[in-house]
Amino acid sequence: MALTGLILSVLIPLAVAAAQGPIVSPEVHADRTVTFRYRDPGAKKVELNLEGADAIPMTKGANGVWTYTTEALAPDIYGYSFTADGEARLDIHNPAMKPNLIWVGNMVTVPGDPPEPWEVQSVPHGRLDRHFYKSGIIGDERDYFVYTPPGYSAMSGPKLPVLYLLHGYSDMANGWTAVGMAHVILDNMIASGKTKPMIVVMTLGYGVPDFASPNRSGFRDGNIVARNYELYRKALYEEVIPTVEKEYRVSSNRTQRAIAGLSMGGAETLFVGLNNLDKFAYVGAFSSGGLANAFDTDFPAFDGAKTNKALKEFWVSCGTEDGLITFNRQLVTWLKGKNAKVDFHETPGRHAWMVWRRNLIEFSQLLFR
Repeated sequence: MALTGLILSVLIPLAVAAAQGPIVSPEVHADRTVTFRYRDPGAKKVELNLEGADAIPMTKGANGVWTYTTEALAPDIYGYSFTADGEARLDIHNPAMKPNLIWVGNMVTVPGDPPEPWEVQSVPHGRLDRHFYKSGIIGDERDYFVYTPPGYSAMSGPKLPVLYLLHGYSDMANGWTAVGMAHVILDNMIASGKTKPMIVVMTLGYGVPDFASPNRSGFRDGNIVARNYELYRKALYEEVIPTVEKEYRVSSNRTQRAIAGLSMGGAETLFVGLNNLDKFAYVGAFSSGGLANAFDTDFPAFDGAKTNKALKEFWVSCGTEDGLITFNRQLVTWLKGKNAKVDFHETPGRHAWMVWRRNLIEFSQLLFR
């Protein structure tokens, strides 16, 4: 192609797009409805994939822009993407990204009035640090995040309690901050006096490198799943916890240590917490999934009486529209059959961050009282 033709092949589409006007997407309206727009004149079918909902058909306009306006949405942060003729697409007009190892998407915030706990507010803010290290146990380079509350000083003051907060399958170590807004939630909950000041450690939750990737699901192989849990626990106990207790002013007393997680992280929480009652006094499992329903095998030494004595709070939750609700009900039935005391919370919602943010808000208020 001649240089002139090449230039025209680039400039003409740009000129057409400019003539059609800029696309605003997403557009959040005052009534909490949201309009999503996606330009693809050649597409035959475009759908909106909105977190917490089934795929939604979009309508094509005369200018080749596909549009959909929601009903009024509850204040929250919603992940979303588009599907155009069967292919996943991002919203290139929205810089708010939802990071993930497999299902990357965008995010849109529908604000609350007054603001919700996951929205940044005019309160004292804590600090979020990211740490990198080479795991000798797992064999890869990995990271973890540490939230310290407002007023924390590494050099003075009493030691603080610590919550180890685990992400779900396909998330990265930043899942609870980039999407879950855990640090913002803690800022607001601590400022309100409803949650005790604490340090929160958010680790990379895989004991097997590449356990979550687009071309592989570690959950297809039971041996890999078992190794994933075992090596994660070993790295947590032998690498992360000792380093955190050396570098941060945190208590090493089990009564000042909690563990919680969502989905795969909820299963890891149960595996780590219930099998090591000498390490944690608080256990919170949100929408747990990834265990094989062989509870006697997963928790071979489980004793309800010992668990009741050791744990100050044992909290299990799941959304009633979540595909994992049956598993969680079976788990709670097994636990109660062993005479264990467990606070089981069935809430509205699917397998989605809208559920887990609220889980963290509720669970955090029970810790270290």
